Amino acid sequence: MTAPLEWAANGMTAVAIVLAGRNNVHTWWTGIVGCTLFAILFAESRLYADVALQGFFVATSVAGWWKWARGDHGDPLPITHASVANLAWTVPLGAVATAGYGALLHFTTNAYAPFLDSAVLVFSVIGQILMMQRRVENWAFWLLVNSIAAPLYFSRGLTLTAVLYAGFWVNAMVSWRNWYRLATPRADAAPATGALSSERSWS
Repeated sequence: MTAPLEWAANGMTAVAIVLAGRNNVHTWWTGIVGCTLFAILFAESRLYADVALQGFFVATSVAGWWKWARGDHGDPLPITHASVANLAWTVPLGAVATAGYGALLHFTTNAYAPFLDSAVLVFSVIGQILMMQRRVENWAFWLLVNSIAAPLYFSRGLTLTAVLYAGFWVNAMVSWRNWYRLATPRADAAPATGALSSERSWS
């Protein structure tokens, strides 16, 4: 039987993720509530990297809320692409950090699936930072995270959470396409002729 805590955490997080895909600033405060509830839930399931991750999400959601609301010198913060150079070092660094933190959990705690749990943490951090900056590529990292997290949570008996993360996978695909359409051209690429202007959703 699914506990009320899991229902509440999943419900608030689902709202936040959908709002993120719609480029809506209210994604941040709903995410703060959802992450706080998930931190309690994951602590009970011995997914310690996920507990730390939820704390990171709460802190960065406050910063992201401020950054999106403040905008760019009074204008809405534009959706843009991350540079190829930044992605080229971010991905290997994420792999190294996953291995390092996973080893730490393996040797010092009774964590369940420490390396998979670590991968969820590390690549969620990368995705969150890119989302705060409104980079299109954040959704690629969320696809990876959701691909790992859904079976991990199912294996711990968090069936509802696993189903939600499977739904997040679909949402990430749809959101990636939506943000790509709204994005300004990447700085290291030639401007596209007739590029679409950026749209914003602040309501």
